[in-house]
Amino acid sequence: MKRFERLEQIRRLDPVTDASDIYRLSAAYEFPWDFTRALELALYRTYAVPSIGRLLAETAELTDRTQKRYDDTSLLLDAVVEHGFGSDEGRTAIRRINQMHRSYDITDDDMRYVLCTFVVMPKRWVDAYGWRRLSRHETVAATVHYRTLGRHMGIRDIPQTYEEFESCLDTYEEAHFGWDEGARRVSDATLDLMASWYPRPLKPLLRTATLALLDDPLLRAFRYEPPSAATRAWVRRAVRARGRVVRLLPPRRAPHHARQNWEIKGYPDGYRVADLGTTPVPGVRGCSVRHTGTSAAASGE
Repeated sequence: MKRFERLEQIRRLDPVTDASDIYRLSAAYEFPWDFTRALELALYRTYAVPSIGRLLAETAELTDRTQKRYDDTSLLLDAVVEHGFGSDEGRTAIRRINQMHRSYDITDDDMRYVLCTFVVMPKRWVDAYGWRRLSRHETVAATVHYRTLGRHMGIRDIPQTYEEFESCLDTYEEAHFGWDEGARRVSDATLDLMASWYPRPLKPLLRTATLALLDDPLLRAFRYEPPSAATRAWVRRAVRARGRVVRLLPPRRAPHHARQNWEIKGYPDGYRVADLGTTPVPGVRGCSVRHTGTSAAASGE
């Protein structure tokens, strides 16, 4: 298979009716590392909305059990990608996500914003750092895929196009990004988790490198000292260089899914999708008996 042969395959598919097939080809074959990093960033930036970051701090899932929440989030979302919305695994994953979120009080606006991050951040990351930019087919397919996910999660007033998702995300962040002490704790715990995947002496360097990839509004919301311009330039050039190297490599012949990521640490003996996540108890650690909808924000999904 030649380097751009799979892109040609994608362009022969219909970006609406074959949306999830195209998204699977992009995420599992063309850009598995990039999509993993982009979705990590997508979920991370939602903490900067105080209503989301505060709730995550109150549940303690992302501060006390950070690795498990990371694992469960990745595995539940990717079960839908790997197996499809109509599969037993896909339906079970969505059911678990909804069961967890029904115990929390989350606004429709926050739900919609989190969905926007899933659509927008992978494209922005891949276009900046990937071995090629996302095609229009892939962009439309990702939009349709997450619109479908949003409907299954009961999210209201979902944007129709990628451009509408992008506008919704930028407008919401401009209006709502801000400081919250609990959100900062969640952010610090997440940065510590990412650093823990590497040898301990590298932790300060990895934290700085991660901060160098964040934009100024995000840094201001968490009150982090911005890395120097030179550090930012070096880190971003290094990530772009990785993309140029990948471009020279043979195309991936087998899919790579989240369950294969070495960052997933909590299930060395395997897992059942139905057992992933938590079972919130209303009234305990930030739960609420009032249900306003479902959202990836409630427990890091």
